[in-house]
Amino acid sequence: MSFSATAFLLLDAPAAGAPSPLVQFAPLIFIGVIFYFLLIRPQQKQRKEQLQLISSLKTGDKVVTASGIYGLISNVKDTTVILKIADNVKIEIDKAAIATVTSRAGESSSETPAA
Repeated sequence: MSFSATAFLLLDAPAAGAPSPLVQFAPLIFIGVIFYFLLIRPQQKQRKEQLQLISSLKTGDKVVTASGIYGLISNVKDTTVILKIADNVKIEIDKAAIATVTSRAGESSSETPAA
């Protein structure tokens, strides 16, 4: 028998014990589930918390921006806030640039002045 005849016989033979398509795609499905729980879901949760933080901003909150600027919110607009960073120094920044709120306007400070 020549090589081409042998190859033809191998290709024509029925596949014995071929796994089902579900078994073949199981590793890909498993990887997809792992990606969802390790990457996508935590990112969605973090984004939801950030949007809640941005929507709850009010005048008098002490905040830190994503670039590390500490300031006091003096005015809240639709998409921006006016941030007082020093005496007579105010800047207007996008609400999305607010990284954290260090203290809320209505809360009392945990620091007590030295007597």
